[in-house]
Amino acid sequence: MISQKSVEEVLETARVEEVVSDYLTLKRRGVNLIGLCPFHNEKTPSFTVSPTKNIYKCFGCGKAGGSVQFLMEHDNLSFVEAIRTLAKKYNIQLEETFSATKSKEEIEKLESLYIINEFAQKYYRDQLDTDFGKSVALGYFTQRGFRKETLKAFGLGYAPNQKDGLLRLAQQKGYKIEKLREAGLLNQYDTDFFRNRVIFSLYSISGRVIGFAGRILSADAKAPKYINTPETEIYHKRKFLYGLHLTKEHIRRAKNCLIVEGYTDVMTLYQNDIRNVVAASGTSLTEEQVRLIKRYSENVTMIFDGDPAGLKAALRAVDIVLAQGLNVRVVLLPEGEDPDGYLKSIGAEAFADYIESKSEDFILFKTKLLLADAEDNPLLKAQVAKDIVASIALIPALLKRSIYVKECARLMGLDEIVLMQELKTAIATNLKKKKHLHSAGLQADSDLKTRRSAPTQKKETTTDYFQEKALLEVLLKFTDKIYLEEDDITVFQYVLEMIEDVKHTFNDPLFKKIIDHCYTLLDNNKVPNSAYFLNHEDKDIRQFAIEASISPYAYSENWSEKFQIHMHSQKAPDENYHKETLRTVLRFKLRKFDHLIKQNQATIAQTESDAKDSDRLLTLLKLHKVLLEQRKIISDRLGQIVLS
Repeated sequence: MISQKSVEEVLETARVEEVVSDYLTLKRRGVNLIGLCPFHNEKTPSFTVSPTKNIYKCFGCGKAGGSVQFLMEHDNLSFVEAIRTLAKKYNIQLEETFSATKSKEEIEKLESLYIINEFAQKYYRDQLDTDFGKSVALGYFTQRGFRKETLKAFGLGYAPNQKDGLLRLAQQKGYKIEKLREAGLLNQYDTDFFRNRVIFSLYSISGRVIGFAGRILSADAKAPKYINTPETEIYHKRKFLYGLHLTKEHIRRAKNCLIVEGYTDVMTLYQNDIRNVVAASGTSLTEEQVRLIKRYSENVTMIFDGDPAGLKAALRAVDIVLAQGLNVRVVLLPEGEDPDGYLKSIGAEAFADYIESKSEDFILFKTKLLLADAEDNPLLKAQVAKDIVASIALIPALLKRSIYVKECARLMGLDEIVLMQELKTAIATNLKKKKHLHSAGLQADSDLKTRRSAPTQKKETTTDYFQEKALLEVLLKFTDKIYLEEDDITVFQYVLEMIEDVKHTFNDPLFKKIIDHCYTLLDNNKVPNSAYFLNHEDKDIRQFAIEASISPYAYSENWSEKFQIHMHSQKAPDENYHKETLRTVLRFKLRKFDHLIKQNQATIAQTESDAKDSDRLLTLLKLHKVLLEQRKIISDRLGQIVLS
């Protein structure tokens, strides 16, 4: 576990504009920076980065956060992975802590697996510099046309034909044999798992080595051509896509993901500037892999070898992609060709043109292919219709399904109504198969919608919603700014002291949670800075703080610096917080005192009818007088501010 001190150091050091600039092109607009949002398609930039507040927000899709949240959203990282990535970027040494319920060994286990894999990668890479490695392994890569920079980018190496070369060196360096076993680097006999194979490093999305694949170089027909690291706690084959750590941003920019079969296919395309490509690691695509792709593009083009096996693979592999709602196109290469060899034979430009011109919508491709096999056989044609409808039924979007039914009915010469009826049957069958899972999913969706809609409903029913919201926006936006210089009192301290008498009157659940948390901090003599709320562990508090701190509008520095046009009636927005803070506090208190007065009046009316409760009535009347006096003081002061 990373210590809170280290987390805070990373949060304070990491600059959101520097992190985002690694992925996007940003242009300055006033004090902020803007660019095209990486989380949704847009033509007009609405993604705003505030260097002064160290946060970003898209005013199109609503995504917002700091450097950590950006990496978590963009690269599909956990909080800890994002912190580690930023620590590496800014050369920060992380301090690890250990909980009482877990041993140090358990907490360090994942990190130790990354470390041992990085050691193994260096070992395999260094073998390329040996005489045998140069002549055999490096010769193989050179023969395949791979340049040195490509070998380095993909972390290629060589495992020599020694039973314990890696093991002996690891033990010399102090690595324990148990760690080598856990990482899958040893076989059941405790000898090197990879031997006499060229090595392909397997990377996590964030670029850390999680395992290896080895291709045999000998002509031994008994040995498998490729072997992979066994499943470990950091390497899960179902969740891994080869090359994604290098190509994810290219996929997002191209708005399309090319899927090929082999590692060398990915490397060849990447080396020839066709970089929106991944491989499924020699297996059929899994749901987890498709969900990874979906984070970067809704469009997929699957490239298959143009032989009968390739055709069958195309039909088998795509249904799971359709079920995730992606748009799927298929490209069949000429018979006997694979992407690696075909690109080298015709050149990169011609290959890119081929992919563009030969790609077909999968449903229509499947329809034409199966119809060609069915010829005029009515029974086979009926089976074709069932197969096509089975694929269409997997598509979540109703409109897309309807369009496919219409087009497929035309191609097959069938009545559209017949296909539509078959489609309904197929969908019902799918739902029946997934009944329990589907019910659980519906319940989860319902709970999520209820949670999301609850604040909105509260906004409509809570009479003081806008006053409460405005007060907390000021509190979190200007929290560490000095309000009273002579006493070194911050806005955070001033606001909480000013509303102490009405702090119990917050109605909105989120606002009540925030204000209670603020008073807890104050009671413990903690005065947070603005970054505290902007990076808060509670997602609701963090989101509210970001919303309060960044606006799509910015005061242009050019007005004063370039054109010498200055604001005479008031200070620049970020300098005007004294007046805004006091005005907001007074409006909040005025609203709350209005309610307290009305509530007290109602209580007085009820008490007047009870002749035995004269003492309580007298107390209520005195309270009413005090409330009216306090309200007048607040109202008069607010009026002075408005007029000033």
